[in-house]
Amino acid sequence: MIEAGPMVESTGRQSKLWGVICSLALVTMPLGLMAQTTGNKQDTSSQTAPAAAPAAQASASQPSGAGVDAAHYVIGAEDSLQITVWKEPSLSGTIPVRPDGRISLVLVGDTQAAGRTPMQLADDITVKLKKYIQDPNVSVLVMSVNSQKVFLVGEVGHVGPVMMTSAMTALQAIATGGGLTPYANAKKIYILRSEGGKQEKIPFNYKQAVKGGAQGPELKPGDTIVVP
Repeated sequence: MIEAGPMVESTGRQSKLWGVICSLALVTMPLGLMAQTTGNKQDTSSQTAPAAAPAAQASASQPSGAGVDAAHYVIGAEDSLQITVWKEPSLSGTIPVRPDGRISLVLVGDTQAAGRTPMQLADDITVKLKKYIQDPNVSVLVMSVNSQKVFLVGEVGHVGPVMMTSAMTALQAIATGGGLTPYANAKKIYILRSEGGKQEKIPFNYKQAVKGGAQGPELKPGDTIVVP
């Protein structure tokens, strides 16, 4: 007759061992799921984070009037203006200044913009709107500056318009245009300026300016630098 004691004991040990294995499996499975979930979140964040960069670059490339002093900047032809009439969206919008220096607005009609500061233009529009609106509130913002240009012609690296910077000199404008060509006559450079319907020819001593001497007259929008 075979004794059953050892077989029962062995079976009991195997059952206990399987119980421990199952318990460990139940503990480690949630940890694995948590690690996988965390990894997925990190992957998602790494995929979405770079998408914000193009948006930031796009917003940075948009034209803005933030650098324009509304009290002192003088509006010129081809500038772009954002005109806002409070609570009147039909009278608000982005309006370009025409080559003749004027803009067209609903109710107001043609109004001179060139030669006025944004604050002065806002006051002009306010006065004209008072005929139609009670206590109009008008603001004018320069969205893009396109009128502040000088022009280069003759023996320079790049002929054409140059966007002006504050207090730009003729030497700086020539440098922006790629400098003089080997065939340029540096002794006969001059600036053409039109004021009051008259054209003025202003000589510019290039060699003296390069040596750190007199930089010549401060440029004005519309000046043409001629390099023979």
